[in-house]
Amino acid sequence: MPRSSTTLHLAFVFAVAISLIPIPSAHAKPRKPNVVLIVADDLGYRELGSFGQQKIKTPNLDALARQGMRLTQHYSGNAVCAPSRCVLMTGKHPGHAYVRSNKATPPEGQWPIPDSEVTVAELLREQGYVTGGFGKWGLGGPESSGRPLQQGFQRFFGYNCQSHAHSYYPSYLRSDGKRIPLKNDPPVPGHASLKKGADPADPTSYDIFKGQDYAPDRINEQALAFVRQNKDRPFFLYYPTVIPHVALHVPDEELKPYLALGWNDPPFTRGKGYGYTPHFTPRAAYAAMITRMDRYIGNVLKLLDELQLTDHTIVIFSSDNGTTHLGAEVDYNFFASVGELRGLKGSLYEGGVRVPTLVRYPGHVQAGSTNEFVSGFEDWMPTILDWIGAAQTTPENVDGVSLVPTLEGRQQPPRPFLYREFPSYGGQQTVRVGEWKAVRQKMSKGNLKIELYNLAKDVGEQNNVAAQHPDVVARLARLMAEQHVPSQTFPLKPID
Repeated sequence: MPRSSTTLHLAFVFAVAISLIPIPSAHAKPRKPNVVLIVADDLGYRELGSFGQQKIKTPNLDALARQGMRLTQHYSGNAVCAPSRCVLMTGKHPGHAYVRSNKATPPEGQWPIPDSEVTVAELLREQGYVTGGFGKWGLGGPESSGRPLQQGFQRFFGYNCQSHAHSYYPSYLRSDGKRIPLKNDPPVPGHASLKKGADPADPTSYDIFKGQDYAPDRINEQALAFVRQNKDRPFFLYYPTVIPHVALHVPDEELKPYLALGWNDPPFTRGKGYGYTPHFTPRAAYAAMITRMDRYIGNVLKLLDELQLTDHTIVIFSSDNGTTHLGAEVDYNFFASVGELRGLKGSLYEGGVRVPTLVRYPGHVQAGSTNEFVSGFEDWMPTILDWIGAAQTTPENVDGVSLVPTLEGRQQPPRPFLYREFPSYGGQQTVRVGEWKAVRQKMSKGNLKIELYNLAKDVGEQNNVAAQHPDVVARLARLMAEQHVPSQTFPLKPID
């Protein structure tokens, strides 16, 4: 073949080869953003540096705040673990949610959500997301309808049961449906006392509460592995950390920076009654646990950077309720854990349910911004679905609203109301409309009297102004009645 013919032949072959290479269409759908939803356990409103904490170091979460938005009037789903997580997963406020209080199902697990409940994980999976949960579940035992793999998660690693999660040095964790042994022989219980005759002033008396295999390390490793394995497709990482829920268990190396500060830190010895394991330096231990949690979260954020996923990932951080109410173990006064707010974990006053919340989504959320829009856990399902372009798949029976306009810096109508109820801890009910908040306490004793607070003037809920505003009280009482659907399993007495 003449040279000119050969040249023409090669040019033809090259042109054909080029034509076979797929060229992205101008109409091709872009990859949906990844979603990372991180929930701390019993973290108080003022326990992050970005929310005013002075003693506990949280550099990674403080950096996240600088990179995104602080939501300063965000409410957890409820005042304790399981019902708060139910609101988060299903988008229904506590008057409609299936699980409304902690309720154990021995030997392992909590009251399960049924198959009929639709979770955010199920909806994201239908949108092509790979879904993984890492940490504490609490919405159904390992053989129940509520187990993570039955509720939309393709991967789960951590504690199925909340009570099991009281120990950070357990004998096992759960990987999907299997028990994975940990190197803690013997495991450290979550509830125990000093040995009889032990000297509470001797630091070695507390060595029995130190283990070898720290469960949060294992959980963090598996969360990072999940991100690496799924970096090339959209993923939903749900990371409900067990920290800083007591017991006070933390490796000694994490204590050192806080011990060096020389705080007056008398031992927690538990004594009589209900409590978790003793600790020789409880203030240092609590601060160290939160700092270690911050490091775990930093590991996730750094990995997103390394994999060049940061700009394509929605990151949400919050807490399942306020600071623990067990003050002998967690010195919330020393740390000013809820600041000016009233109430702690277990309470529907602000300190029990208003939680520190951060959102980062580069190109969508303004860095270093703050917003006071009243929002809650029920909003995350519609918000996430809206942001990924699947708002139409939001179930009609959810109570949340999409926060996308607020998060993107646009005006959004105020929500009509935010409702909470909690049948435990005496029975409680609240509803917030604008700056007005109505509160009922001690309902199980037959009390239906309403307290009324103007949060714009009295965020600490110190001045009950119900007598001065009977019209507001009547209006909010009607909302309370409308938003409560009776539950046989979790009755709110005396109205059920």
